[in-house]
Amino acid sequence: MSYLVLLLFAGLAFGLVAVGLLISRLLAPRTPGEVKGRAYECGETTIGGSRLQFNAGFYLIGLLFLVFDVEAAFLFPWALVIRELGMAGLIEVVLFVALLLVALVYAWKRGVMQWV
Repeated sequence: MSYLVLLLFAGLAFGLVAVGLLISRLLAPRTPGEVKGRAYECGETTIGGSRLQFNAGFYLIGLLFLVFDVEAAFLFPWALVIRELGMAGLIEVVLFVALLLVALVYAWKRGVMQWV
């Protein structure tokens, strides 16, 4: 019974979002123009185009940050229950950190951080 309520709530949430997007699509004015393509930053006139390409290095650094941020998210709860897990928990975390160190060494050898 409780799953039915959860499913009903999720369906209602998705339905409301879909209805809102549909109404927005139907009622919003569509007047494309050159001005709408410009970037606006604090009232300053733009220099150059609004569509810029970023270096792919930013993407790779972001992925590395995400991997090690998730590592921290897994290590904090482990640190809270370290006494209850015993030796098996320690071995699992050592393997987890070793795998992440292998990933870091791989990224370092590939030169992901050389452009910075």
